[in-house]
Amino acid sequence: MASKSWILTDALWDRIEPYLPSPQRDAEREYLRRPGAGRKRADDRLILSGIFYVLRTGCHWNAVPRQFGAASTIHRRFQEWSRAGFFEMLWEAGLAEYDELQGIAWRWQAVDGAMTKAPLGGEATGPNPTDRGKKRRQAAFAGGRRWHPVVPVGERRQRP
Repeated sequence: MASKSWILTDALWDRIEPYLPSPQRDAEREYLRRPGAGRKRADDRLILSGIFYVLRTGCHWNAVPRQFGAASTIHRRFQEWSRAGFFEMLWEAGLAEYDELQGIAWRWQAVDGAMTKAPLGGEATGPNPTDRGKKRRQAAFAGGRRWHPVVPVGERRQRP
């Protein structure tokens, strides 16, 4: 059976939980209910498992299994935590821990990239067939003849 890498173990949750931002109400928004009223906040651990499920499987937010909670709640919490910088803090903490355990050769790290013309592109390939903006000879019609409507133009309108 495949491992379910989106399920948080107790040990992992204990290490992640301190980085979670505390829920706060927007000071500029006028709320209809007082703090603490209404539906209780969904469990952060379950919501984070749902977020990891989406990131691991690549499914749409609306396709998250209901066991993790409502898809809209999971997506909203993902946006909230992203704005708070939670995932960046989690990544930095994991990177620092890996550096302590295995060591990262920071002086050796480099960013690589290239921006050059394609060696086989240009005039040798000819015009782009999807570029409709350029004037050029149109391809021949299928069957070798032009298309003509079956009904002459004057007879297309409906009769009373």
